[in-house]
Amino acid sequence: MKAVSHSPEIDLAKTLRGAACGAVAAGLWGVQQPLDKRVFASRYDDVELLGRAVTSGPWYPVGLAMHVGNGAAFGAVYANLRSSLPLPAALRGPAAALFEHVALWPLGRLSDRVHPARDQLPRLTGNRAAFLQSTWRHLLFGLVLGELERRLNDGAEPEPEPALPADYSSNGHGSFEYAVHVQQTD
Repeated sequence: MKAVSHSPEIDLAKTLRGAACGAVAAGLWGVQQPLDKRVFASRYDDVELLGRAVTSGPWYPVGLAMHVGNGAAFGAVYANLRSSLPLPAALRGPAAALFEHVALWPLGRLSDRVHPARDQLPRLTGNRAAFLQSTWRHLLFGLVLGELERRLNDGAEPEPEPALPADYSSNGHGSFEYAVHVQQTD
């Protein structure tokens, strides 16, 4: 008896393009953080949070690499799941990113208690400015990821050739039978 697989087939090229899109979106997020820190009057910085978790030295390069890597992983998964999201294409990226934000935000409480650099970072528990700031960042990430991924992966699939109408031949000049068939009206 043949085993039946219920797992979707993963397209490596689509997955890699999704990862690249996620990396770009996460990089943009990281680059714009100094601006949103001013707009939201909040010191919260995802790159700092990640970098300071693994090093007591220069945290920015490590944190940025981790953040871009996380974005790439999210983009790879998104590329394979987005078509199953029951939303218009333009809303899929933002919805996925905002869902992740809301689902994982409660982990800020854990960060406030156990992060190795918790005394150098702003508290996240009850920090509305940081929550709104993170909402903006996830929205930006989702918009960029969704649009880039859609453009790269939808354009990468070959379009099926349209069927030729019955009155055309394969040589492109039409059908001789169609050309000589004249319909008479009385």
